[in-house]
Amino acid sequence: MKESVIQAELRKESKHTLYYLAIVVILIGLFLWSTSVIQIRPLSAEGVKIAKNIFKGIFHPNLTFLFDLSSAGVPYLLLETIAIAILGTLVGSIIAVPLSFLSATNIVPTPIALVVRFFIMVVRTVPPFVYGLMFIRVTGPGASAGVLTLGLVSIGMVSKMFIETIEDLDPGIIESMDAAGSTFFQKIRFGIIPQLKADFFSILLYRFDMNLRDATILGLVGAGGIGAPLIFGMNAYKWSDVGSLLIGLFVLIFVVEEISSKIRNRLL
Repeated sequence: MKESVIQAELRKESKHTLYYLAIVVILIGLFLWSTSVIQIRPLSAEGVKIAKNIFKGIFHPNLTFLFDLSSAGVPYLLLETIAIAILGTLVGSIIAVPLSFLSATNIVPTPIALVVRFFIMVVRTVPPFVYGLMFIRVTGPGASAGVLTLGLVSIGMVSKMFIETIEDLDPGIIESMDAAGSTFFQKIRFGIIPQLKADFFSILLYRFDMNLRDATILGLVGAGGIGAPLIFGMNAYKWSDVGSLLIGLFVLIFVVEEISSKIRNRLL
């Protein structure tokens, strides 16, 4: 009896070993294939000089620009970036909540869920830069284009995570409410939302962190925030101004990350 158990354990261990070896072989194959496609060029003398100037600007920032409280200073640009991220997250989450409930197969019939999921997939397919360029043509350069872009981008990601959270619910609660004759909205209001409140807020905080970074990137195409002055400073080789912007952005990301982590831990 003991020998059969030992042999079974050995076979199980050998299967695990083969499984991990297969994963390693696949990863090595992907790495070799990637290196054959991408051509890595060595640094040129001009590139090394630019890199030195970048680091010199970062460690010798323009303090006047960094502490300028006018609309052209770093604090105001950071404030505008935060506002874009907050509004974009709120707009996207407000639209994502009903879409996620309509996409959950344990809440609505499967055909309806598939149609709504297809719409969400279409929204998630388009990159944020494309949305940004589209909305800039509609509203013009500025924060409005950034808010609309982040709101639309947030719909796809937040809806997907909301759907997964809703479908992981205990089915017994929904079945008991069905047996009690509850309506669709009563099931959501009294059976689902109380269970998902903490998870929903945690997802929104995570999306806000992402939107804060995306707001910086979208500024590169003129969608408001700190990105536009950052790219202008890099194009003009004003590395001290770039250093001021990067320092302000680092402090902003660090503070928001610490606050959101504490809120997320408290919710969970």
